[in-house]
Amino acid sequence: QVQLVESGGGLVQAGGSLRLSCAASGRAFSTYAMAWFRQSPGTEREFVAGISGGGVTRYADSVKGRFTVSRDNAKKQVFLQMNSLEFDDTAVYHCAARIYTGWIDTDKERYDYWGQGTQVTVSS
Repeated sequence: QVQLVESGGGLVQAGGSLRLSCAASGRAFSTYAMAWFRQSPGTEREFVAGISGGGVTRYADSVKGRFTVSRDNAKKQVFLQMNSLEFDDTAVYHCAARIYTGWIDTDKERYDYWGQGTQVTVSS
């Protein structure tokens, strides 16, 4: 059983920055693929960024160059540093864990555990 607890969401002006954190309980956390997804009203949940068990990262085209995903295996945490935020980044952000393979997937159905979600609101 893996539990994910998110923090760091909030209200920020366009052009600003925000850092999201996700604390995990998994015993083998260092082997999990971890990812961030987001969903805004009226849209499907979409892949934002991911980091493999080996530390390889992948980003949605819409956030490349602005967002950075990282992990601290000793602390069992994954982070999403969001810079140059835009109004369209407004969404509920969820972290997710894929525990039986360490590779990133952009398909939300491939992930086994999810955090509760944290609201990010970017004002224009």
